[in-house]
Amino acid sequence: MSAAALSGRASAAHRAGPGRAERAHNRAATRCAAAAGPNAQPANDLMIRAARGEAVERTPVWLFRQAGRHLPEYMDYKASRGKNFLQLLDDPEDVAEVTMQPIRRYDLDAAILFSDILVVIEALGIEVTMPGGKGIFVPEPLRTPADAAKLPESVDVREKLGHVLASVRRINEQLAAEGRSVPLIGFSAAPWTLLFYAVGGRSRDNTTNGMRWLTEHPAESRALLSLLTDVVIEYLSAQADEGAHMLQVFEAMGEHIEQKEFYEFAQPCLDRIAKELKERHPTVPLLGFARDAMYSLPSLAAAGYDVLTLDLSVDRKDVRAMLSADAAARGAATPPAVQGNFDPALLHMETGLPEGEIAGAARQMLQELGPQRLIANLGAGLMGKEDPAKVAALVDAIHAESESLIKAGAGVEAV
Repeated sequence: MSAAALSGRASAAHRAGPGRAERAHNRAATRCAAAAGPNAQPANDLMIRAARGEAVERTPVWLFRQAGRHLPEYMDYKASRGKNFLQLLDDPEDVAEVTMQPIRRYDLDAAILFSDILVVIEALGIEVTMPGGKGIFVPEPLRTPADAAKLPESVDVREKLGHVLASVRRINEQLAAEGRSVPLIGFSAAPWTLLFYAVGGRSRDNTTNGMRWLTEHPAESRALLSLLTDVVIEYLSAQADEGAHMLQVFEAMGEHIEQKEFYEFAQPCLDRIAKELKERHPTVPLLGFARDAMYSLPSLAAAGYDVLTLDLSVDRKDVRAMLSADAAARGAATPPAVQGNFDPALLHMETGLPEGEIAGAARQMLQELGPQRLIANLGAGLMGKEDPAKVAALVDAIHAESESLIKAGAGVEAV
């Protein structure tokens, strides 16, 4: 199929879409049900208030990959179920249990849906596997535009990803049942990250394939990114409809795209995601993370993301001033809140800081970023070798140290 045909097909699907009015009616009905359902208004709303820029009495905290391999209870549960990671994701009961495990162990201020970033390309019919010990893998990536032309024009996320949406409902039920009323974060990978995996297969191999597509097949890449953007919007919107209180967009593969191409190909997708979700769900905070592409923070702010996630490369002392200057230049009343960026290496079981020094490192982060309009998190995800005792020490220190700083009058400026 020609570039023009592929691009036109994606554009037509985006303009029309099957049953748009019917889908809008169904979304409204689902939102009403979720609004009356379990954990609809979390008692602990620190995360939501911080995301909206409201004052908080202590800095909220959650952690990338807070569920999973670093927890012994996760490893025990996975073994007892006789399932691998991807197989757990198919059953809402398994998803709810694994999501709840870190909430039970740590004093976290949010749960995050236990899922994977590649479920979106699975919904398009691209196979995703998990060979033993080798991580997530796409065995048959898209090698040519002709492969991309075989993808469906649109996806009914309630059919293809219905198990994920059922998991959102089930998690809120379990949060309410256990009296742990915190917000639930839904999430998706961003379109460039999805294209990167769809054409490359995995994160460690074929890392130049994504850029090769952008440069050799620009029209087809735009069409594929447009399709992925459509699906991401519908997927995230459906999560909000089902009761997710906040939405996180992960642009995880910023390392593998040049800055020029990021602005040309990736940023327009992020812009459209923010615009559409803000129109559909104006009260649901939207969190953006363009890992290894921190130059894009002002663009994400301009797009309307409520919270900008900081990776480990950011100079904490400068980033607030930069975002304030950018907001003033755009005529915005205030800059977005920020999220991050504790180094997970400090939590490593063998090579990290001693447990007694975690509080000092947490306090330093809070002093450099300021404890208000901040969601404390990591600058990269937990990898499985972290000490749960050190993780607990971090969570508790964030709360104690931020409360002390806020009582002393600290805000968003470095202390």
